[in-house]
Amino acid sequence: MLQKLASASTRWSTRWVPDAWVIAVILTVVAFIMGLIFTKATAYQLVQNWGSGFWVLLSFGMQMCLIIMTGYILATTPLFSRLLSGLAGLPKGNNKGAIALMALVSMVLAWINWGLSIVGSAVFVRFMVRKNKGVDYRLLVATAYLGLGVMWHSGLSASGPLLVATPKHFLEKDIGIIPITETIFHPFNLLLALAVLVVLVIVGPLMHPKKEDTIEANPELVKEAGFEAPPKPKAGEMTPALWLEHSPVINIIVAASGIIWLIWHFSQKGWAGINLDVVNFMFLVVGVLLHWTPASFLKAALEGGSFIWGVVIQFPFYAGIFGIIKFSGLADVMGDWFTAIASKETYPFIVVWYSGFLNYIVPSGGSKWAIEAPYIMTAAKNLGVSSPVTVIAYAWGDMVTDVIQPFWAIPLLGVAKLGFRDIMGYCMVYFLIYMVVISIGFLALPYMFPY
Repeated sequence: MLQKLASASTRWSTRWVPDAWVIAVILTVVAFIMGLIFTKATAYQLVQNWGSGFWVLLSFGMQMCLIIMTGYILATTPLFSRLLSGLAGLPKGNNKGAIALMALVSMVLAWINWGLSIVGSAVFVRFMVRKNKGVDYRLLVATAYLGLGVMWHSGLSASGPLLVATPKHFLEKDIGIIPITETIFHPFNLLLALAVLVVLVIVGPLMHPKKEDTIEANPELVKEAGFEAPPKPKAGEMTPALWLEHSPVINIIVAASGIIWLIWHFSQKGWAGINLDVVNFMFLVVGVLLHWTPASFLKAALEGGSFIWGVVIQFPFYAGIFGIIKFSGLADVMGDWFTAIASKETYPFIVVWYSGFLNYIVPSGGSKWAIEAPYIMTAAKNLGVSSPVTVIAYAWGDMVTDVIQPFWAIPLLGVAKLGFRDIMGYCMVYFLIYMVVISIGFLALPYMFPY
């Protein structure tokens, strides 16, 4: 039954869900039509609203690009690769232990940085297969997707919470700056993240098939070498320019300067000083240091740059949707709709599931925040729900359907040489259990932490 459901879901998404940019254009048309129907704006005015919002997310788009790139840079450092290789040997042939470890590593990496998890989890799969014979490959890859599927938006690279903590974000005039101590480090967020981590680390191994039903990886699929730094030129070929590129001097200067700044920054602001810019700065500095030479660092940056084109192209169109919703008055209208169907106690739960549904159509927590934020924050204000609680609800809601959404699995599946249909059955089980855990959490939120 589960496999049939998984196959049907995969066939539907393959047939009916187009490229993310096409979805952005379709949603623009939907917002335009809604503006004509539910506001007093004319078609000409709505086009003006669209164009006025088109470049609102330039800073945010750059921040998202850097999260992806810095995550890739760090994941390809020699130290990180050695760490993952060492961890992969811990299960010592225990298949269920291998799945539990894969779940733990994937979710922890994603809590630290979702760009790091995209690459790190794919690299870890290769190491796990090499050192743990007999583990089911499909379940291993599905478990590697848990970081992006269930954890990233509760952690240190969470788009929504970090954006509202960053000065001059696009909603600052409406909700102010919300430090991460009130979102990412809110006790409820931390407890829910811990609960999800523990439950899924336990559940994953329970799904491992019997030996006769296990499908192992073809060694040929995972034997490719990972990132390799450019070779150092021979003595006769060395020039002053090449010496600088293959010497650690430049990297040490940059890293030392960055570390000094970070020490000063946190001495002034503490944990509340963490925002998107600071997170990207930290990962960039660590990546520069661990790559050790400019040649290695720049090669990693070049490869990481291939993953950011979608953000560059899509974000202006989502900003245009934001412009239509915000400047036409549609945000107030939609905010009233949420106000009418929710109470102060049920609103976070409703936001979670509304965001989860929309996420299956717009699988990007950052760009989708630009669409949702104007009206869900308006409704929260109407109902007396605090802005930090609403941001937390959005963040978790944005992840509800991630684990059954193939969009972010593409890099992982590309490395694993699998299709999404190969892992969808296991992902569906993870989704159903995850759904129950976070639903209970948000229904209990008003009583655990009154707001």
